[in-house]
Amino acid sequence: MKKQDFYYDLPKERIAQTPAEPRDSSRLMVVHRDTGNFEHRHFYDILDYLNPGDCLILNNTRVLPARLYGVKQDTGAHVEFLLLNQKENDVWEVITGPGRRAKSGARFSFGDGLLHAEILEVLENGNRIAKFQYDGDSIFPVLEKIGEMPLPHYITKKLEDSERYQTVYSKELGSAAAPTAGLHFTKELLQKIADKGVKIGYVTLHVGIGTFRPVKAENIEDHKMHSEHYHISVETAKLIQDTKANGGRVVAVGTTACRTLESVATLYGNIQSADGWTSIFIYPGYTFRCIDALLTNFHLPESTLIMLVSAFYDREKILAAYKTAVDENYRFFSLGDAMLLL
Repeated sequence: MKKQDFYYDLPKERIAQTPAEPRDSSRLMVVHRDTGNFEHRHFYDILDYLNPGDCLILNNTRVLPARLYGVKQDTGAHVEFLLLNQKENDVWEVITGPGRRAKSGARFSFGDGLLHAEILEVLENGNRIAKFQYDGDSIFPVLEKIGEMPLPHYITKKLEDSERYQTVYSKELGSAAAPTAGLHFTKELLQKIADKGVKIGYVTLHVGIGTFRPVKAENIEDHKMHSEHYHISVETAKLIQDTKANGGRVVAVGTTACRTLESVATLYGNIQSADGWTSIFIYPGYTFRCIDALLTNFHLPESTLIMLVSAFYDREKILAAYKTAVDENYRFFSLGDAMLLL
């Protein structure tokens, strides 16, 4: 299957630069897979499509203020770091720019000396392994002081409130990007969903910056996915098992929750408590083993995310839905509107 099979035309003005206010006032395209029909609603109408006995699975990761601006200690030259994955304690995989300044052994300072880093290794992909030093027990309070939120490249406006790039239920710090399908929920809407008899469970998948990397291989089967850390608790695993046993639907909120559940179901044959790394690549031809419905945003052309959505429904019908969304002036990508596939 070719990369260009997942291309669609998107006018630049359809890319959302600011989030909807309030969160749940964004638009919602409801796609009925059994009939092929579309409905155009608002996000708060999701209540109409969730049934007592269903379970809603949310990714409770929290975005790190992972972009750091600093200087090379011996020259004072400016440098930018983007933290990707925590390898161990204070050792991280990072992207550096300009890369030529970050050779093995190079040392850098951030936040007027609040944070220091030394490059330990240059990886084949150009990323670096860096060890950080600071005063205190954890790097995270330091990042909260001096780091910036790493918004996707297609968002050119700075967010006035960085919490709008966090879900209202974000808890586990560690992502380089938000699980954006969850940005539409308010605490009040989640309470209404629970009051209706829909169970709510949480998984954690720390979203890597590879989410935004383009597919370069012409044959998508040749594409190598980035690896991301996930966790499913005993409580969430039991919730999903009970939902399935009682005939309810498992509704994944976002491609990250979907990839977490499908990774574990593929690895073990069912859903159970698990902790590990996944590089699962879901594209048409994949057999879904866990989820019954998917809530997601509108994704970039030729991205692994639109390939996942196409695997859940049908490539041509998804592209038709996207064309309708463009014609109906939906807002696209991370801060845009949502699609519910039933």
